Amino acid sequence: MTNETAAALIARSHRLGADPANTNYAGGNTSAKGTETDPVTGEPVELLWVKGSGGDLGTLTESGLAVLRLDRFRSLVNVYPGVDREDEMVAAFDYCLHGKGGAAPSIDTAMHGLVDAAHVDHLHPDSGIAIATAADGERLTGEIFGDRVVWVPWRRPGFQLGLDIAEIKRQNPQAIGTILGGHGITAWGDTSEEAERNSLWIIETAQRHLDEHGSAAPFGASREGFAALPEAERRTKAAALAATIRGLASRDKPMVGHYTDSDVVLDFLASERAPELAELGTSCPDHFLRTKVKPMLLDLPADASIEASVARLTELHEQYRADYQAYYDAHATADSPAIRGADPLIVLVPGVGMFSYGANKQTARVAGEFYVNAINVMRGAESISTYAPISDAEKFRIEYWALEEAKLQRMPKPKTHQGRIAFVTGAASGIGKAIATRLAAEGACVVVADLDLEKAQAAAAELGNADVAIGVAANVADADGVQAAIDATLLAFGGIDLVVNNAGLSLSKPLLETTEKDWDLQHDVMAKGSFLVAKAAAKALIEQGMGGDVIYISSKNSVFAGPNNIAYSATKADQAHQVRLLAVELGEHGIRVNGINPDGVVRGSGIFASGWGANRAATYGVDEKDLGQFYANRTILKREVVPENVADAVYVLTGPELSRTTGLHIPVDSGVAAAFLR
Repeated sequence: MTNETAAALIARSHRLGADPANTNYAGGNTSAKGTETDPVTGEPVELLWVKGSGGDLGTLTESGLAVLRLDRFRSLVNVYPGVDREDEMVAAFDYCLHGKGGAAPSIDTAMHGLVDAAHVDHLHPDSGIAIATAADGERLTGEIFGDRVVWVPWRRPGFQLGLDIAEIKRQNPQAIGTILGGHGITAWGDTSEEAERNSLWIIETAQRHLDEHGSAAPFGASREGFAALPEAERRTKAAALAATIRGLASRDKPMVGHYTDSDVVLDFLASERAPELAELGTSCPDHFLRTKVKPMLLDLPADASIEASVARLTELHEQYRADYQAYYDAHATADSPAIRGADPLIVLVPGVGMFSYGANKQTARVAGEFYVNAINVMRGAESISTYAPISDAEKFRIEYWALEEAKLQRMPKPKTHQGRIAFVTGAASGIGKAIATRLAAEGACVVVADLDLEKAQAAAAELGNADVAIGVAANVADADGVQAAIDATLLAFGGIDLVVNNAGLSLSKPLLETTEKDWDLQHDVMAKGSFLVAKAAAKALIEQGMGGDVIYISSKNSVFAGPNNIAYSATKADQAHQVRLLAVELGEHGIRVNGINPDGVVRGSGIFASGWGANRAATYGVDEKDLGQFYANRTILKREVVPENVADAVYVLTGPELSRTTGLHIPVDSGVAAAFLR
């Protein structure tokens, strides 16, 4: 059962974390001190509950709290070896833990444990960081808050900062909190309600001062030709650039992307001071750990052509990498971790918006949110003063901190398909849905494409939120519809890596009953549809330069001459040869093309449910309910093929184990001798 003090802390954290004006995702931490009975001694023991490393205030649970004994924690002051060795104290935190489970204590634990207040909040509000990054932040703190809030000069988070804030509180009994130079705010209270009230007062007072005293145009005038393009035009351009930019951002390791065209971003990019301020980079550690120290900004007007934009982005990327290497070389020491990659995580395109990147969609989206925070901070600081972030040397000390490296090393090993973006047609049911489900389970971002948008969105929702999967409408027989679906994929996840041509239908008829309309319909969906999807996707795959996979869900009927099936089997043979042709053509780009030949998949199949099953059952003289078993009985293994079996084959073909395989067709038919490949 949750302790009452911890429960109140979690509730306060949720309220504070729910409003981005208070703090950003996974930013800041909260704590509470209280008493609980020690199960060993039966005596009361003073404890500290504090949000642990890597958690988020808005979604904090009890397991996300670190619980420490206050007496032991405060005794660490007696063994503190000094600021030059303060990192050693983090390992000592583990010797202060109480009970089992819980999160690992974060570097900010000292701030909470050493400050003599029952409840402490450390937050990263845009308004507070604006004051913290102003060139005359100390003067502004006094002007805005009087003696209720005290300025703390920049110091890297750690044990010494905790000691400094504790001393400030002792010397300023009237104070309710601090502005941490270059960083954020810390507030406290005797009760949970008072701490929350004080935190909000600091945030709201800072924002009110910015609103009342800030200049109207802190970023200067708008640059001619850099204003936002009309929505449809800018999103079309964003989709046209997305694959190229993702390829640049993934030079060192594959990244998932996120696109933002909010007014905050577009207005900043249109301003005359955007290049200068972007070059200064972000200041709050939570910001630049997710955005890198500065973004990459395209220096062309909004109406620049795609060709010109691509050429310039490529040049700027080389310069960015050289600059980042120089930054690393200038500040690295003999014991610094190795460089983690020199590609940008934020790419800004005037008139179009912002592309942000991360190892997965959530990380990419959050990186973009943090840069929006950074824009708000720059606006606030510039409106009343001059934006003055911490130095590159201090940024490096945090970015390549041994403690930050240790946190990265603790992260779980990524799944096989993490960072990959999959586009699956006909994925609202049957085989396609099973494939989408398997790929999402293996870490991929998945686009569920289907003729029925409502069903596609419902199937995507079953896989997770929009960071995991989205549903799009896709009539694969329509070139414009296919391109729109691919564009939606590029805008949602930044690129595309894996395409599954699964959409299909069938009409079981003998030759003399097969109409021209029957023939055209099946060839339009499967032969033409696969061609259109492969063509649109291949363009993006080639522009990315990251290789990729194209999978065709063909059929054993592509090689097996079954009865009453001329149109369906002919189009499956067409698909099968597309695999061979595209494997040869796309191989030079690192794009592998393979096919899967299932036997009849009855369970969950939209094709079988729409009348195909009844027709095939009639052809073979069995009841429709027995059709799956009929198919199984004629195989070598005597086992029915189900959608998950096909999904397993897609997983293996697109995983790391078969990285040298292309032009292959894998039978998933329980063994049909007449369909053996020769």
